Amino acid sequence: MADRDDQARPQVRDEVRNGTREGSPGSGQDREADPGSEQAERLRRVGAWRRAERILARPPADRTLGEQLADLSAYAASVADLDQPGDVYGNGVVADLERRIAGLLGMEAAAFFPTGTMAQQVALRCWAARTGNPTVALHPLAHPEVHERGALGAVSGLRTVHPTSEPRLPTAEEIRDFAEPFGTLMLELPLRDAGFVLPEWDELRDVVEAARERDAVVHFDGARLWECAPRFGRGLPEIAALADSVYVSFYKTLGGISGAALAGPESLIEDARTWRHRYGGQLFQQFPAALAALIGLERELPKLESYVAQAKVVAGALAEGLAESPVPWFRVHPEPPHTHQFQVWLPYPADVLTEAGVRQAEETGVALFRNWRPAAAGPPGMALTEVTVAEAGLEWTEREVRSAVRDFVARLA
Repeated sequence: MADRDDQARPQVRDEVRNGTREGSPGSGQDREADPGSEQAERLRRVGAWRRAERILARPPADRTLGEQLADLSAYAASVADLDQPGDVYGNGVVADLERRIAGLLGMEAAAFFPTGTMAQQVALRCWAARTGNPTVALHPLAHPEVHERGALGAVSGLRTVHPTSEPRLPTAEEIRDFAEPFGTLMLELPLRDAGFVLPEWDELRDVVEAARERDAVVHFDGARLWECAPRFGRGLPEIAALADSVYVSFYKTLGGISGAALAGPESLIEDARTWRHRYGGQLFQQFPAALAALIGLERELPKLESYVAQAKVVAGALAEGLAESPVPWFRVHPEPPHTHQFQVWLPYPADVLTEAGVRQAEETGVALFRNWRPAAAGPPGMALTEVTVAEAGLEWTEREVRSAVRDFVARLA
């Protein structure tokens, strides 16, 4: 997610299978990969996606090192004064980014973190100290529970409880009726592993009010908060104002290199800076990540509404194409999507589906899907993939999506 630019191995595996952490063709890894090895297959997949003429999204991680450096160099002057001294331990361009995030979210202050995992652990730890209650209520599919190897308990001494196990965020009634006290309610917006799902605006507001009635603070895991605004029909400051603190990611959605920010009251952020240092997050220089984040805010943030709208078109056409195909079962979830990302489920082995997609890209220049993975729930033999619609996907028509579905399914025979 959320990483959230976390270094935990499960998240690395998750990023690999979703195509966001792959080796780049032409790299030293490319030369060293043995034919038929896992590394060679990863490089083959990335090569197919890079060369595809039609694709729904082109994540920056697919680019070579040279391409990423060239992009950073080309746009850096548009977001920062390159004649200023380099940042040292968080000043300069990093401090500029922090002020920008605080302003965008309508918060008093913000602190840059090298990873989202660290940012959220620090936030929840600070709130536990202030409330006197180390229990955090969150969803069992939330990022800390699925992708961080028990870090909240092992590193921060926190305890987690789950108001619901349904594949959605908790309701106000579930928060009010939950049997145990908790100091902080953490809400992941959107809930990625449930299908990038969001509540309605009134539902979210009621959940927050229910937590306040229990004297709990509210923290938003907003790794992908940027694309929530279209569904809620509210601007970022109004959304963030519901929470006591918010974390946002710079590489998810915005296409940055790495990094995250924690925003909230000035006093909380001062505490967070202290714990950031204690956790090893006070890096000497971070200007590449800060510049990439500022570029993403300028380049991607204004386009997100169009991405979300196009994702609805793509998801609908995918469903139509699969319904017309000979596949025995499928699911597009949610339909319509709540953000510019959604899931597709099919009853085939994940490696078969991934191979069909790679061959489609190699042979036709059309990349409809990226990596598939075995479904964690449901009957055996199910697999799912996550579909992201970004700038490259704006060109697709419904007819083109349906045609790509037909070609993809034909490769499963």
